[in-house]
Amino acid sequence: MPYPAFYDSVNTITLYDPLAELLGASTDGLLEYGFRDAVKLAGHSCPTVAGAYLMTFKALEALYGEDVPVRGNIRVAFRDDQGSGVTGVIANVVSQITGAAGDGGFKGLAGKFRRNGLLSFNADIAGMIRFERLDQDAAVETDYHAEQVPPDGDTHLLLQGLLTRSARAGDQAAFAALWQDRVKRILVDHFDDPALITLTRQ
Repeated sequence: MPYPAFYDSVNTITLYDPLAELLGASTDGLLEYGFRDAVKLAGHSCPTVAGAYLMTFKALEALYGEDVPVRGNIRVAFRDDQGSGVTGVIANVVSQITGAAGDGGFKGLAGKFRRNGLLSFNADIAGMIRFERLDQDAAVETDYHAEQVPPDGDTHLLLQGLLTRSARAGDQAAFAALWQDRVKRILVDHFDDPALITLTRQ
């Protein structure tokens, strides 16, 4: 698919998935996820999808350090309800990468490789999302502060015109460029900005 070039500049996430190795989906069990995968899942690229990807990246980095994260070995809890705001959109991206799923997820083989029951909502936590390793007592809560990377001032006006069909020729291209520029600033320019993604170890 044609996509903005900066997608290829975003750091990728590599995980080891023992189920993928067992079933031959990956001969060494390694799976690599990039921002483009999250975009294809969501069907669009926006600050919310970018934040979901970045929170997951930072949480796994904090939990595993130099080790390769294990997909399916991570329990994820959201503070808010699944239907609240953009929580469901974020959860879809987090689930894709970590393997954590709700009641409808994979139930495992002979008690192993279970993915269902690892994703929950309405948790009594301070952060937006809690990521927890199942193999040791380690967890981290994340928060996303998208306001740290504000949109260009013309973005809202251009979008309003497009939605009300009062846009002029060239407005859609101008809006799309500004919209994706903000996503780029979040994922590339501010990738390591501690004010954008805050982490609290549990």
